[in-house]
Amino acid sequence: MEWPLFLALMMGGLGVLLLIGLPVAFAFLAVTLLGAWEVLGGERGVMQLARNAADGLTNFQLAPIPLFILMGEILFQTGVAHRAIDAVERVVTRIPGRLSVVTVFGGTIFAALSGSTIANTAMLGSTLLPNMIKKGYAPSMAMGPIMASGAIAMLIPPSALAVLVGSLTGVSIAGLLVAGVLPALILSVAFVGWIVLRATMNPSLAPAETSPDMTLAERWRPFLTYVAPLSVLFAVVIGSLLMGFATPTESAALGCVAAMAVGAGYRALSFERMIRAVMETVKLSVMILFIIALSQTFAQVLSFSGATGGLIRVIGGYELTPLQVLLGMIALLLLLGCFVDQVSMLMVTVPIFVPLSQSAGIDPLILGVVYLLTMEIGLLTPPFGLLLFVMRGVAPQGIGMGTIYASILPFIAIKLLVLAAIVWQPTIATWLPSLLR
Repeated sequence: MEWPLFLALMMGGLGVLLLIGLPVAFAFLAVTLLGAWEVLGGERGVMQLARNAADGLTNFQLAPIPLFILMGEILFQTGVAHRAIDAVERVVTRIPGRLSVVTVFGGTIFAALSGSTIANTAMLGSTLLPNMIKKGYAPSMAMGPIMASGAIAMLIPPSALAVLVGSLTGVSIAGLLVAGVLPALILSVAFVGWIVLRATMNPSLAPAETSPDMTLAERWRPFLTYVAPLSVLFAVVIGSLLMGFATPTESAALGCVAAMAVGAGYRALSFERMIRAVMETVKLSVMILFIIALSQTFAQVLSFSGATGGLIRVIGGYELTPLQVLLGMIALLLLLGCFVDQVSMLMVTVPIFVPLSQSAGIDPLILGVVYLLTMEIGLLTPPFGLLLFVMRGVAPQGIGMGTIYASILPFIAIKLLVLAAIVWQPTIATWLPSLLR
């Protein structure tokens, strides 16, 4: 079978299975099994899939995935994150669009603690959205910042998907975890700037509030009690990586211990809450690890069928520059983000993009950051961005998907500008990881 036909059948079959609602893991299992049977030699191909799965799941580099997820779940289940949001709200005063700005600050803080975009968005939505709507904030000023800052968890450690991207693309996991910090902070600052500008130009979008009379101690005590100690968690995870004291796996384990210590310090840690945190961790980790188990065989099928080499030869025939190749990858990832989930984006493109980027001489770390940022944008891109539906689940009755789509568009534009800045000036992403060397 010619490689263009085989590639079309593999990708087309995968697309059909996803469109009819088959879970991602089972869709990839079906396509990979058929491909292995056809290309790798029937039963021998299936046995190769089993061997690859065993080898893939025993990779020690994957251990941070469940550990980072557990760290965030402990903070979420113990309610530490909710207390931190309330403390931030007391501190931020006398600024246009105050509650929207609080959302960005709180979302960035919790993103540095949870690593879960869904948990981040759901927590912000359930905590802040009702109060914002009650105080007369326009839905666009209320929901847009929640979704945009919730998605930042894709970039800031502890990001489980950063570990997944690093393991699948062969990029340094420690470097990729650190590389997302500066772009994430730039995004947060840009979000705040946009909110203040919009609220200043049109005050009706975010009505001015009368701050309650509080002493300086009453305003700052909750912040020092519930927010400042959380910086210890970030210091444990990132500091141990930057200082070279720990590998990503060890820093993730230290983060879990620190999260438990924080929960216990606030007397919020209990056996029941730990059980809930562990169960939620297992649910998400099993899905991710199941797909990782298939990734090596999926890449081998495309390689042995000639699809990977054929595509590289075709693209190489156009004599494209590395920048043009990277822009083409970004365009395809942004298009995929409109329709499929982030893990599917990785599985479909990594077997092709990694060898293509190597042949074009693209920095692997830049490729990894591009993956993270485009996947983050895909979480918010209509019509099927996952966080759009998370927001719909927590939004009040009467707010339709059209309003949710409109509220996120300015923030998608900001994320695209930051992505363009990284492509233009790669040092934005590579400066912090350079300190690891």
